[in-house]
Amino acid sequence: MNHTDTVTTVLVANRGEIARRVFASCRRAGLGTVAVFSDADAGSPHIAEADAAVRLPGTAPADTYLRGEAIIAAARAAGADAIHPGYGFLSENAEFARAVLDAGLTWIGPGPDSIARMGSKVEAKKIMADAGVPVLAELDPAAVTEADLPVLIKASAGGGGRGMRVVRDLAELPDQLAAARREAQSAFGDPTVFCERFLETGRHIEVQVLADRHGTVWAVGERECSIQRRHQKVVEEAPSPLVEATPGMRERLFAAARRAAQAIDYEGAGTVEFLATGASEATGNVTGASGATGNVTGASGATGNVTGVSEATGSSADGEFFFLEMNTRLQVEHPVTECTTGLDLVDLQLQVAAGARLEPEPPPASGHSIEVRLYAEDPAQDWRPQSGTVHRLALPGRVAAFEVLREPGLRLDSGVEDGSAVGVHYDPMLAKVISYAPTRGRAARMLATSLARAEVHGLRTNRDLLVNVLRHPEFLAGNTDTAFFDTHGLDTLAAPLADAGAESLSALAAALADAAAHRAAATVARGLPSGWRNLPSQPQVKRYEGDRGAHEVRYRLTRSGLIADDHPGVVLVAHTERRVVLAIDGVHRQFDVARYGDAVHVDSSLGPVRLRAIPRFVEPSAHVAAGSLLAPMPGSVIRIGAAVGDAVTAGQPVLWLEAMKMEHIVKAPTAGVLTELPVAVGTQVELGAVLAVVTPAESGEPSAPADIEE
Repeated sequence: MNHTDTVTTVLVANRGEIARRVFASCRRAGLGTVAVFSDADAGSPHIAEADAAVRLPGTAPADTYLRGEAIIAAARAAGADAIHPGYGFLSENAEFARAVLDAGLTWIGPGPDSIARMGSKVEAKKIMADAGVPVLAELDPAAVTEADLPVLIKASAGGGGRGMRVVRDLAELPDQLAAARREAQSAFGDPTVFCERFLETGRHIEVQVLADRHGTVWAVGERECSIQRRHQKVVEEAPSPLVEATPGMRERLFAAARRAAQAIDYEGAGTVEFLATGASEATGNVTGASGATGNVTGASGATGNVTGVSEATGSSADGEFFFLEMNTRLQVEHPVTECTTGLDLVDLQLQVAAGARLEPEPPPASGHSIEVRLYAEDPAQDWRPQSGTVHRLALPGRVAAFEVLREPGLRLDSGVEDGSAVGVHYDPMLAKVISYAPTRGRAARMLATSLARAEVHGLRTNRDLLVNVLRHPEFLAGNTDTAFFDTHGLDTLAAPLADAGAESLSALAAALADAAAHRAAATVARGLPSGWRNLPSQPQVKRYEGDRGAHEVRYRLTRSGLIADDHPGVVLVAHTERRVVLAIDGVHRQFDVARYGDAVHVDSSLGPVRLRAIPRFVEPSAHVAAGSLLAPMPGSVIRIGAAVGDAVTAGQPVLWLEAMKMEHIVKAPTAGVLTELPVAVGTQVELGAVLAVVTPAESGEPSAPADIEE
């Protein structure tokens, strides 16, 4: 390979959180840094953290971060002599890696041939089977039958859930294949997809590998990433509870991962992903050579001859596993491996690319690390992605940023800061929050508490879901699989952390903080509480809408203190426009209040609360016609399924939106007639824009809100 050991400046061909993560290691290594950015990312924090930045004109990935020639030109213009691809975009594009090397630059990643061999998941399965790694057999989409159902459609050229579809009805296969191909083309520039049998439950286990050009291959440690939504990981941890509880499984996993890396002459950091499942689901769908053996060195330091898995026998408790794919890049969840091993994986990528030799064995692993992905999305509304401004994102206490934790603590890897805008062009992940502790229970408790007390203002997120998962008895017992949300109920897991009583108290605190703000702004009667009268008077009234319902706060501030209609006995200890202290049954509670227009966020030990202040008078222009199908997010109309005057049935797709690299179907909520359609293919729409109006044919009354499906 055309590497050089004189790298001085690294361009990161990526954006957001991963660009900032790579820059952090480059700074520690004394290397210069170059950022690239699209027009949509012109205000992104990763730009300010680089020594130089180059604009990639445009907003869509195909026009910016997927343009290899533009990125290489940016490296030359800024004087970079190496390119790190991060993850996603061009990170697993063999042609891009080859072009980087042909340009005389150092490619911080595996060789193009290795990427190409794993780049097609279809070919990768064949290579792994020949290497003795068990795989689930590929199914030709054109040959799928009822007997094969359910099947999983997967994009051959990428991951991250893009282009994935579960099909349980053969009649749905053609439309789902078309949608998967469109998503794959949009995300990876390659529409190729394939099918494999879908296993309803399983444990997603992966092994971090690191290899140098001198023949040393490390199996650094395993991670468990079983809790997923839309085939995307949400909670990741190291080590795996399943592997910890299954004698001999780690050694067999490491042996298989090493064989996978050796089979393609791998160099650099990569991940071999497996699905651990029961024989009843996998019988007849497993291929691979039997009796494969290898000398294994793992993070535990154990060495010995280990027989590889050859047949699907036994249950997941016996530690059977099957190859899913190999990611020839750094993984989103790499911090949990860093924290349990003390390794800076990005720094090791830089060293390996410069020709350095790895030690014969990796360091032993210790402790436990858990990572959660904080997304701007609404899990209760079918994971609907959100866009807008991040007003505030802050964790309590001391939190490290992009650092390898060696003592119990918390780490935050984020691509946003206070005031950052979240658009519709990229994945809605805001941050990764990582804990590290001596035990799994302590790591889960630290992470859950920190998230629950974090200030997350401006966008609806999956924060409450993450906390509920981390506190769930089955999670704490290590009983997780890919059907975790279905098994335990998304409604329960996505429930707000604050109960109805806590939300009502938070609404009272919001009203009192608002009163303090008005008092501070008053030009007369300074020092008197808002609403104060020297004679009995009507109560002050404030109205809010919260996740638990509507709240009408009726209160008076008198000489003797607070009188709140719905909270008798609650004593006002202190209040300012930002903080209210209430004594509830003799217990003092502090409520921190932040206002952003009509949005009010109240944070307390009772749980975070998000409120919307309801104005006393509503502008007539705020009303929309009844029966309007409103855009659930900003996006682009990519397909229309009906015309004005057409009769539609309940659940019939009316149009398709593309936002955040995913397709979203807007369906008719009831049978009727499509009476208005003010958009066309290619129309860019904002959140809340009217997309269509459906009127029931019989009653003539407008329909209910539309259904949305990803």
